[in-house]
Amino acid sequence: MDGKYSRRQFGKLAGLSALGIAATPAKAAAQPAAERHAPASFPDGFVWGTATSAYQIEGAVNEDGRGRSIWDTFAHTPGKIEDRTTGDRANEHYHRYRQDIGLIRDLGVKAYRFSIAWPRVFPEGAGAPNARGLDFYDRLVDELLRHGIAPYATLYHWDLPQALEDRFGGWRSSETSRAFADYAGHVAARLCDRVTSIFTINEAGRFVDFGYGWGIDAPGLKLPRAEVNQARHHVALAHGLAVQAIRANGRAGTRAGPAENIAACVPAFDTAENVRAAEMATRELNAGFLGVILEGKYTDGFLQYAGKDAPKFTAAELKIISSANDFVGLNIYAPQFYIVASDKAPGWRMLPFPASFPHMNSEWLKVGPEAIYWAPRLAAKVWNIDTIYISENGTSAEDKLHADGQVYDLDRIMYLRNYLRQLQRATSEGVPVRGYFLWSLMDNFEWIFGFEKRFGLYHVDFETQRRTPKFSAAFYRDVVARNAIGG
Repeated sequence: MDGKYSRRQFGKLAGLSALGIAATPAKAAAQPAAERHAPASFPDGFVWGTATSAYQIEGAVNEDGRGRSIWDTFAHTPGKIEDRTTGDRANEHYHRYRQDIGLIRDLGVKAYRFSIAWPRVFPEGAGAPNARGLDFYDRLVDELLRHGIAPYATLYHWDLPQALEDRFGGWRSSETSRAFADYAGHVAARLCDRVTSIFTINEAGRFVDFGYGWGIDAPGLKLPRAEVNQARHHVALAHGLAVQAIRANGRAGTRAGPAENIAACVPAFDTAENVRAAEMATRELNAGFLGVILEGKYTDGFLQYAGKDAPKFTAAELKIISSANDFVGLNIYAPQFYIVASDKAPGWRMLPFPASFPHMNSEWLKVGPEAIYWAPRLAAKVWNIDTIYISENGTSAEDKLHADGQVYDLDRIMYLRNYLRQLQRATSEGVPVRGYFLWSLMDNFEWIFGFEKRFGLYHVDFETQRRTPKFSAAFYRDVVARNAIGG
């Protein structure tokens, strides 16, 4: 990553981007039944899955007509990736997908969220499609279904065709929004006989600010605030156009919605005043993307804060942007803001994080299990959402491969146990979370950190491509099998 940004600064920016701006088994068995913690069950039909993205795992960047993406360019730019690696080879998933689907099957999950590489389908971003572009995903989907695993496709996980960046300035132009709609319609026509759930765009709250505002992610630009806000508006427009294209070209019943890294607001402590303040903060701090999609307008607070830098838009665009969604995906890793009520406008304020606040192997990944309870609860209340998926949750860890061939990632298990307990709390109280996708199936190319940060349930030796289940894989398999989280 850019030498000017430490990991600590990276974490701070990640939060600000949303502004729009146990006992051993032996002991457990010996305990009297009354002393054991009863497992906390999830609703019947709860969807358990895992997730990956194309550039992070596929490799084969020059095969079968795939075009170049902005991440291909960025990763090959000296000084941008911390360990100087690229996604050229990654996990070789493009050639090893059958093996990797076996890993999914072995977890017992019945859903897999993957992304489609736009440059494989339209190497120039628009125009004539690559005839071989969707062949890989055809094979992937068929293999998933053969194993009883439901495919959940994501159309955009950051790998914008470089040609669109070169021709139009990427998301700086609504031409890219329209190209995305054409791509979405093409995919829907080809795959929606078997893929019934599609996430449109993943984490606008990350790639817009980090890529166009701060120069940290691809395409590495540092644009004025007005241009960044306009780019975000074009992403929201692309989402709306894609939903319409999916409806027009996919089979009846195909579902669509966004996957966003919501600015997760948590009341500092649970009082009626603080909860109401967190509701207000959730609405305002997510107004630049989720808010306009779900309300069809930018809030007065957002427009006032943006001032002369507010995006330019038309009423017709707002109508497209607010095309009805079938679900909302929320990517939740950490609390981004702790909120308390204030007697001053806007009625809430953010508390500073103390330096001693606990975090995982990635310093930005603060440990706050309550975020996965409050974020969906508040989002459902603020925007009247009836179907939410936790489209990503997980953590990096040290993940040392021991001499016995095992990875004892107890820290990841600690993280997952506590977060899933809070998620179960939410579902038990009627918060409409219908499923959970653990990030990630396996270690992969972790963007600006390269292969340094490992988020997988399976350890990957990137030299030999050997996959090894970590201890957390057994933990997650147990949760899925019981549809419950134990003590």
